[in-house]
Amino acid sequence: MAERHSMLKKFTSPSLIMTLFILCAGIYASTGNAIVPFLDIIELKTIDLRFKARGKKPPGPSVVLAVIDEKSLKAEGKWIWPRKKIADLVNRLSDAGARVIAFDIVFNEPDDKGVGVLQGVYQAVRRLDIHSPDLNDHLTRLTMDLDNDRMLAEAIANSRSAVVLGNFFHIKSQEALHLTEEMVSAQTGHIAGAAYQSVQYASEKAFMNAPFLEVSAPEANIAKIAASTPYSGYFNMMSDKDGVIRWVPGIFKFRDGLYAHLSLKALAAYLDRPLGVFVGEVGVERLQIGDMAVPTDELGRIMVNYRGGSKTFPHISVTDILNNRVDPGRLKDKLVIVGVTAVGVYDLRVTPFDTDFPGIEINANLIDSILAGDFLYQPAKVKLYDAMAILVLGGFLGWLLPRVKVIPGAFGALGLVAGYAVLCGYLFSAGGIVLNIVYPLVTLSLIYITISIYRYFTEERQKRFIKNAFSTYLAPAVVDQLIASPEKLVLGGEERPITAFFSDVAGFTSISEKLSPHALVELLNEFLTEMSDIILARNGMVDKYEGDAIIAMFGAPNDLENHAEVACAASIDMQARLAELREKWAAEKNLIIRMRIGLCSGPAVVGNMGSKNRMDYTMMGDTVNTASRLEGVNKVYGTYVLISESTYEGAKDHVTARELDAINVVGKAVPVKIYELVGYKGKVDDQMMRTIAFYEQGLSAYRQWQWDAAVDLFQKALEITEGDGPSQTMIGRCQAYKMDPPGPDWNGAYIMRTK
Repeated sequence: MAERHSMLKKFTSPSLIMTLFILCAGIYASTGNAIVPFLDIIELKTIDLRFKARGKKPPGPSVVLAVIDEKSLKAEGKWIWPRKKIADLVNRLSDAGARVIAFDIVFNEPDDKGVGVLQGVYQAVRRLDIHSPDLNDHLTRLTMDLDNDRMLAEAIANSRSAVVLGNFFHIKSQEALHLTEEMVSAQTGHIAGAAYQSVQYASEKAFMNAPFLEVSAPEANIAKIAASTPYSGYFNMMSDKDGVIRWVPGIFKFRDGLYAHLSLKALAAYLDRPLGVFVGEVGVERLQIGDMAVPTDELGRIMVNYRGGSKTFPHISVTDILNNRVDPGRLKDKLVIVGVTAVGVYDLRVTPFDTDFPGIEINANLIDSILAGDFLYQPAKVKLYDAMAILVLGGFLGWLLPRVKVIPGAFGALGLVAGYAVLCGYLFSAGGIVLNIVYPLVTLSLIYITISIYRYFTEERQKRFIKNAFSTYLAPAVVDQLIASPEKLVLGGEERPITAFFSDVAGFTSISEKLSPHALVELLNEFLTEMSDIILARNGMVDKYEGDAIIAMFGAPNDLENHAEVACAASIDMQARLAELREKWAAEKNLIIRMRIGLCSGPAVVGNMGSKNRMDYTMMGDTVNTASRLEGVNKVYGTYVLISESTYEGAKDHVTARELDAINVVGKAVPVKIYELVGYKGKVDDQMMRTIAFYEQGLSAYRQWQWDAAVDLFQKALEITEGDGPSQTMIGRCQAYKMDPPGPDWNGAYIMRTK
C-alpha cells in the first residue's frame, strides 16, 4: 500500500504541471489570443451540426417573401424588369395591406430607355422646325408615361405600406476605385435612411475604441427613388472562414456614420420603433429596436438563429401578386421582403442547413428570430465560460488520470468528452447559448494523451522531477549560470549595479495569531509562491525568505541593464496580484493582507557568501541596507512601495511616482529622497494624478517653512483621495513644526529615529 502511495505521489506532481500547461494553452487559444485556423473551422462546423441536431423551428406569421422566381420570369419576362412593373408590385402590396415592403434589390441605375427614345423624337421635331402645341403636349405626357423611375418613386411615396429600399456597401477600397469623391458624396446622401437614429457610448473610451466594421463606399438607389422613402438598409452578407453565413453584420461604419442592415430597418419600420446602438467598453453591446434589445458580438454582428432550410418561410411568386392571384389575407399586416430567387439570377448562399440558400430568406430568419426574442448568444463573455469549461473539465481529468488505471482513465476521458458535447447541444437547443466545443475537447484529449504517454516514460519523469526539485530551491537564472559556469561555486563576490528589493507583510504577527500553524504555512506558501513567481518572471532573483519577508535582487547574477525599471514593474505587478489574492483571502479566511516594499538601486557586492561547505548567493552593501530601511519607512507615510531617488531616476520614463520627502534613515548621514511608486506611466487614474499635483505643491511649501499653506494643499490632496497616508503624515508634521520649528540649519530632510 505504501509503495502504491509512493507511485501515485510521483505521478501527481509532474502530471499537475503538464495539466496546468495544457490548460493555460487551451484557455489562451480559446479566448482568441492564438489563431488555430484548423480548429476554428472545425468549431464552426460543430455549430452547423448543432443546428441540424436541433432541427427546424416553425417560423412566426409576420414575414412573407415576395419572390421573383422562375415562374415570375416566365410570365413577366427576363430580369431586370422595367421599374413600372416594380411600381405595380408596390401598389398591389400596398392595396393588400402589407405593413412593410422591404426590397432586397438596389435600383442604382436609371431605367431611361423609353425616355431616351423620346429625346431622339424631340431632337427630330426641333430639326424639322415643327411648331405644334398639341404635339409638344403629347410628347410631354408620353415622356411622363415612359419615366419608369418616376412611376416607381411615386408608387413608393404614395404607398400606405412603409417601403424600405435596399442598398449595399463596397467593403474593400479596391472595389470602389471607379467612384469619384463627388459620386461617393452623392451616394452618401442617398443612404441617409439607413443611418441609426441613436448611438450611445458608455464612455469616451468606448467612443474612441469602438471596433466597428468599416466599409469603403456605398452603392445606393438613384436620387429620385432614394428620396421617395425615409427607410433604407444595406443587404451585404459576410461569411465565416468556411464560406457559411452564420452572422449578419448589424452595423457598418462609413466615414462618420453608422448604418443598419436592411432586415433591422425593415423590422424597425414594421414595429414603428426607433433603431439605436449601445456601445460599451469592449465594443457593441446591443442594438435597440425601441425597448427591444438585440444581442450582438463586439463588432455589432448578429448570429442568425435559422429556422430551417430553404422555403421555411412562405414564398409568394411576384407574378401571382401582379395578376391578383393571391388572397390579400396572406399579405395583410405582413412584413414583405421582395427579392430574386430564380436559379441563375440570384446569389446562392451557404447556411448551416443548405448550400443553396437565397439571401432574401436569411433576412427573414433574422427578422423572425428577433420578433420571437429567440436569440443565439455568443458575446465576448462566452469566452469566459469556454475558459471555465477548459479549466474545470481539464483540471478534473488531470487530477483523475494519475489516480486510476489506464482503462478507467480512458472511460473517464470519454465520459467527459461525450458529456460536454451533449451539454453544449442542449444549451444551444434550449437556450440559444453557443459554447465552444472544439477547444475544450482538444484540451481534454491533449491532457489524456500527454499524461498517458508520460506514465510510460519513467526515465523522463525522473529527470523532470529532479529538475523541478532543484528549481524549487534555486532561482532558474542562478541554476542556468551555475550549469554554464561551475567556477561560480567558489566563495567570493563582485561589485556591480543592482536594485535591491525588500518586502514584508504588514501586521503579520496579528495575522499569524488568527490561524492554525497548518493554515499559516499554507497561506504563507501561497503568498510567497505568487510573489516569487512575479520576481522570477521579471528576471529577478529571490535571495532568501525570512518568515513572511522576501529579499530579492535585480541585476545579478544575470546581467540586467534596466534593473531599476524591471524592479519597479515587478513591484507594481506584485501589488496588483496581491490585490486579487486579498479579495480571495478575505472571502475564504476573513484576512486582509498588505505588503510593504522598499527598493534602492546602486552598487552592491554580490556573489557566494558563507563557508566552503555551505554558501549562499546573496548581496551586501549600502544599497541593500537602504532598501531594507525604505521598506520599514512605509509605516511612517502609510504607503506600500517606497523607492530611492536612484531607482526613480532609472525607471522614471516608465513609471509614475510621487516624491514624498527627503529623509535621513538610521545609519546614514546623507539625506535620501524617497518616492512612492504609484503605477505604470500613462495608466494612473486622473484622481491620483490630481492628488500627486496637490501633494507636490504642499511639499514645496513645506520645505519653505510655509506650514499653513502646506497644510491647505495636503488637505486638498486628502479631499481627492480620502485616507491618503502621505498627506495625513505631512499635515501632522507641519502642525508639529508650526508649534516647534526646526533649527536654522534644517535642510528639509526628516530624521528617522527607528529602522
